[in-house]
Amino acid sequence: MKKDYSSIIPTMRYNDAAAAIDWLCKAFGFKQHLVVQGENQSIEHAQLIYGNSMIMLSSVNDNEYGKLIKTPESFNGYNTQAPYIIVEKIDEHYKKAVSAGAEMLIDIKDEDYGGRGYTCKDKEGHIWNFGSYNPWIESN
Repeated sequence: MKKDYSSIIPTMRYNDAAAAIDWLCKAFGFKQHLVVQGENQSIEHAQLIYGNSMIMLSSVNDNEYGKLIKTPESFNGYNTQAPYIIVEKIDEHYKKAVSAGAEMLIDIKDEDYGGRGYTCKDKEGHIWNFGSYNPWIESN
């Protein structure tokens, strides 16, 4: 029987992807799964994991796909989407992100629909949502 491996994996671009990888691992607890170096210290492709989830990122480039994906900086700091990542120990996660210099946009709080969470920006302006609410197992 074939297993269903359907999944959603956000992809992002960073001006300094190598620094972003280091910071995302330090601040948010991601782990490097695969990092492919490109030319001139760039990152051609990277996969970072958190639990059983993954994000993909690379350095800004003007290849076929890179022309489609922009950084928040290129939109005057605006984002068009922001991942939500389920975190079991949200208060510890929040403290780690704060100590690493994440810019808090919505401070940690209990949510009316359940769980607890916060919203922040990373060093290049990508918005991240972290929370203990798991919509797969909880409902209002």
